Amino acid sequence: MTEHRHSPARNSLGRRWLGRRSPGRRSLAGRSLAATAVVAAGLVALTGCGLQPATAYVPDVGPGTIEPLASAEGTMITITSKNFTEQLILGKIAVIAARAAGFEVEDKTNVPGSVPVRELMTSGGADMTWEYTGTAWLSFLAEPEGIPDQQEQYEAVRDADEANGLTWLEPAPLNNTYAMAVRTEALPELGDVSTLSEMAALPVDQRTFCIEAEFNSRADGMNPMLEAYDLERGSAEGVPDDNVMIFDTGAVYTATDRGTCNFGEVFTTDGRIDKLDLTILEDDRGFFPAYNVAPVFYTETLEQHPELADIFALISPSITDETLRELNLRVDDAGEEPAEVAYDFMVTEGFITSIE
Repeated sequence: MTEHRHSPARNSLGRRWLGRRSPGRRSLAGRSLAATAVVAAGLVALTGCGLQPATAYVPDVGPGTIEPLASAEGTMITITSKNFTEQLILGKIAVIAARAAGFEVEDKTNVPGSVPVRELMTSGGADMTWEYTGTAWLSFLAEPEGIPDQQEQYEAVRDADEANGLTWLEPAPLNNTYAMAVRTEALPELGDVSTLSEMAALPVDQRTFCIEAEFNSRADGMNPMLEAYDLERGSAEGVPDDNVMIFDTGAVYTATDRGTCNFGEVFTTDGRIDKLDLTILEDDRGFFPAYNVAPVFYTETLEQHPELADIFALISPSITDETLRELNLRVDDAGEEPAEVAYDFMVTEGFITSIE
């Protein structure tokens, strides 16, 4: 699973800007020149015009179940995220949570790419991010295969990243991995298929697939998936080559909804699943690797402020596939700001209160 599969969120100028870090304030993360340079290029277009980046905006925050910490007073914490919709929302949730806890926040969300975010975290240029277990395991730790069991994958990443100065807290239920989906209205025609195993019982002419080019060639993609479910690619009795149609990124959802194929490759937190009324099939043999999202902290930061673990332990259980599909859709389809969407979520869940 690669990061470019996500749709980037729109940016616009917000109503209120967080100020620059005040002189004399304590900063939790080290500020090396290399770490600062990681994000500088991504921000130059706006800062060169004398404006702060739009992602620095978040509404004012009042306490809820997250209350101010006495130890947070006068302390700066740096939050970072990647630059696709889901990460921008999660990044803003973290920014809002840290502000509600009484920290001053340096907002380094909207960093272009996984590697720059990773470098910020490992260098001490940022204190916290949300990361996916599968991404860290396969991309950063260079392991050859993902682990489908979500708890085992989390524990493996957690233990391995200790040596890199990073602490993984318990993951959220959200598992942003690959899946196969079918348009809901077609289910009666397909015998109400609900699992990937049940595809093998369908007539060959009903085993039609819409997929992206990348999924077509991945080690955790189309051919290995079919093999895991006892279907042979290119076989007249399995899945003939003519039954597999390749589409550009994003077009798979529309093609599946239109009935161009019966089964479409999707990502489990994409808002179009709900908007187009697609039904995800259960990966009942556990083929797809786990990509649970979890709060990741620079270890020194968490050692100084262990209460942060309690705060994110409140938030993580509410970060589900269903919730993020709804929140992602509000940004990608309705054009809302990630900060506003994150703020509404935090108020609705009672983590903060609204300040007009």
